[in-house]
Amino acid sequence: MRLPRLAAALALTAATLLPLAARAQAQPAPNRVLRVAPHADLKTLDPVAASIVITRMHGLMIYETLFAWDSNLQPKPQMVESFETSPDKLTWTFTLRPGLKFHDGQPVTTKDVIASLERWMKRDTIGGKLAEYTEGMEAVDAKTFKLRLKRPLALVPFALGSAVGQIPVIMREADARSDPMKPVTTTIGSGPFKFNREEWRSGSKVVYDRNPDYVPRSEPADGLAGGRVVKVDRVEWLIMPDAATAAAALQTGEIDIWEQPSQDLIPTIASNRDIKVERYSNLANQVMLRPNHLSPPFDNPKARLALAYATDQADFLAAGFGDEEWWKRCNAYFVCGSPNGTEIGTEGYAKPDLEKARQLLKESGYKGEKLLLTTSNDIAPIGRMAEVAAASLKKVGFNVDVQFADWGAVTTRQQNKGRPDQGGWNLFVTYASGATMQSPLTNIGTNMACQRAWAGWPCDAEAEKLRGAFVDAPDDASRKIALEALHKRLAEVQPYRVLGQFDQPYARRANVSGVLAAPVMLFWNVEKK
Repeated sequence: MRLPRLAAALALTAATLLPLAARAQAQPAPNRVLRVAPHADLKTLDPVAASIVITRMHGLMIYETLFAWDSNLQPKPQMVESFETSPDKLTWTFTLRPGLKFHDGQPVTTKDVIASLERWMKRDTIGGKLAEYTEGMEAVDAKTFKLRLKRPLALVPFALGSAVGQIPVIMREADARSDPMKPVTTTIGSGPFKFNREEWRSGSKVVYDRNPDYVPRSEPADGLAGGRVVKVDRVEWLIMPDAATAAAALQTGEIDIWEQPSQDLIPTIASNRDIKVERYSNLANQVMLRPNHLSPPFDNPKARLALAYATDQADFLAAGFGDEEWWKRCNAYFVCGSPNGTEIGTEGYAKPDLEKARQLLKESGYKGEKLLLTTSNDIAPIGRMAEVAAASLKKVGFNVDVQFADWGAVTTRQQNKGRPDQGGWNLFVTYASGATMQSPLTNIGTNMACQRAWAGWPCDAEAEKLRGAFVDAPDDASRKIALEALHKRLAEVQPYRVLGQFDQPYARRANVSGVLAAPVMLFWNVEKK
């Protein structure tokens, strides 16, 4: 629990944060200022240019989307007042709700919407899939537009409400018409908060002010959907990369919420009666062991199957996330507990079978060559799980060399398709949000489109055919059939080894309430007393 470290940090924080406290006292209504320690610093302001979570959180503060996922990941109208489809399902007509205004006072029009969607389609995985189906978009008038499809796609509202990857936020037309490969640096949205650029201090503080002109929907808040009612005047993200410092700030009341508390400090902060440790997402995060399909031995499916039989999910999850209260075994590619959370075809992977793993590895042609596992020394759970991977795989004959670097260097290396001795790699451990992984439409790890796939570049025409059947399915019943067929195929070819799932809790002061269940932390509906 690092109690000496925490005690020292408490003393240090009390001294170093006095200026912050003084400023807070100068606020006319301190209970209207919500202070949060986020999991990372905000570097990129454009949620269409970057898929990282902190930029997505920022985007949802200041922008809106046409639809929004509720707490069960079902799309509900957000900026849209009404919509309809033609009898042949090829034309969707959308009408915007009244009262939509950008932060500069200009009304949101369909020209802004069309330009924003076109830009998003060029950057995002889901957007790219929608683009494949799209014949064109046209404005009927300032409030109504049409989306014309080449073939029917029932998942249009789901795509337009996406809260993963690069999100389909609606920008001003002038911003959206800029080069889609270059981040937009303006921050004019139509959402419930305004970005306070004057008080933004990179590496230190990000500030959002309540948008007094925002008109929320009338429905109750539910996940990202419903009325985005802001109950504070100001939200401040205070960047605290040191976990002990963040824990100390929470204990002393200098911050109200710690978005992602360190697992080893949870027992300490949870023992404080003024602090609550809770889950804010209905879906757990998925952990994975990702092989490189371009290089031996993992270009052979038998070697990838050996990974599945050689690994015990509990070993990884306990090392990464401690108490079993926060993790569970699960072999579903699309996340246990989600609408698509089947484990069909993975029954043999529930427990390790080391002898079978050894036999498959031998049959793959592997002869003990050194394999490079690239991992992080600044994201502790990932680093610890990488060491478990090396130990587990060694037992069945893999020769694994673990190389540590900062996460930025790891992610850069992941994009290298060369051999390990040329800057490439063989394996890495990572995790992703349940919202990202819960659907064949959003799960980038199960994309097996060869060179167009995510790092690892798995290649399987049959899996891609079955994914297409899922996306094309006209109703839930046929979609379920396609899902199960796809999952069986994925279990056979193993684009990656599913290592189970874990919940990332957040911590709040007891006087804070109203945090919504969503793929990322949201700050409307949150109240401070």
